[in-house]
Amino acid sequence: MKIFAMLALFAMSAFGADIKGTISDAKCGKAHADASEKSMKCVNACIKNGSAPVLVTEDGNILKIADAAKVSDHLGHKVVVTGEVEGDTVTVASVKMQ
Repeated sequence: MKIFAMLALFAMSAFGADIKGTISDAKCGKAHADASEKSMKCVNACIKNGSAPVLVTEDGNILKIADAAKVSDHLGHKVVVTGEVEGDTVTVASVKMQ
């Protein structure tokens, strides 16, 4: 299963893609993928205290975000990120709420 996920990420990196997931923080990661009000508060606090934002994909992968400013209005929210994946990092072209 991990091999399939890595191949899918590689395929997205070559062509760009729409990736569904939740904007969380590097400290808590998947713990806040539910986008609840409690999770949103924690994500915002962790980011304020220096943790980097990450994208937790619907299939549970965690991607670093190349330009954190592009997701700053969506901390803790479920989103669709359009961008390119290279390795474990997504370069965000746009973000919209799910």
